[in-house]
Order: sequence, then C-alpha cells, then structure tokens
Amino acid sequence: MAAPGAPVTVTVTYSNEKHSIQVASQQEDGEPTLQDMAVLIEQVTGVPVPFQKLIYKGKSLKELEQPLSALGVKNGCKVMLIGKRNSPEEEAELKKLKDLEKSVEQIANKLEEVNKEFTSIQKGFLAKDLQVEALKQLDKRIKGTAEQFMKILEQIDAIVYCQLHLLNPE
Repeated sequence: MAAPGAPVTVTVTYSNEKHSIQVASQQEDGEPTLQDMAVLIEQVTGVPVPFQKLIYKGKSLKELEQPLSALGVKNGCKVMLIGKRNSPEEEAELKKLKDLEKSVEQIANKLEEVNKEFTSIQKGFLAKDLQVEALKQLDKRIKGTAEQFMKILEQIDAIVYCQLHLLNPE
C-alpha cells in the first residue's frame, strides 16, 4: 500500500483507450481523493467530471471527497471510465461562459473598488474641495462598468437564444 500522501498510479480504461495516470493529492500532506483522480481523468480523456462514471472492481465510485485508499484504489489498479466528452460546439460554449464569468468577476471587483472609494468620501477622508471632482470620476467609472455589464448580459442572452433555437428551431 502507498504511504499516506504518496501519489497513486492508476490505469484508466475509456473506450479503446488506456491511460496511466499518477494521482497526487491537491491538499498539502493529504491523501489523493477520488476528486483528484476525476480531475486528472478529465484532463487526460476530455470527459468532464460531472459526466464521469468511474467503476472499480464492479462498483461505481461516487464519493468524490473520499481518499482513494478508503475506496480500495491502490497503485497499479485499473479503473474503468464511462462517460461522454463534450462536442467541440459544447466546449466552445463552455469557454464562452467561463470567459463571461471572469468578466463578471472583474466588473464586481471594479464595483467593489468604487464602493470603497465612495465610502471613504462619505466618511470625510477627502478634502471638501476635492470631493466634487472625485464623485464625478466615480460616476464615470460606474457608468462605464454598467455599460460593460450590459454587454455581458447581451452575450449571455445570445448564448441562451442560440441554445433555445437549437432545441426548438420552429
């Protein structure tokens, strides 16, 4: 048996493919978990974690937070994967959504900065004669950020419209 925290080498069978992967824990001083293995399997096979069904010794492995040792998975074990890769179109759509999510996070950070600046002005941390100009600048930034957010909403709307149109092309 591998020492606690030591990587575990597993052979994953998917369709006609066999992949040898070395699963290490993502937690410092922790044991490799089923989640660690599933993420690696996604990288190697292209099958997203939510669409993976992992089978070891005839049993389905489901508890992602469980250490591999608790599931009986050891060095040299064979695990079978059943699942579906995303199509290139789905991958493109997922990438768009991830990019939009990053953009939304950036906008949220900008709004948080504006809020902090506004709060400091409100608390009187800026000289009275500079407050008017500072508030005008904050107003410009808020309007620019709102415009960026509207563009993102339009992009999300376009994605949703395309999906609905594909499902019901009347």
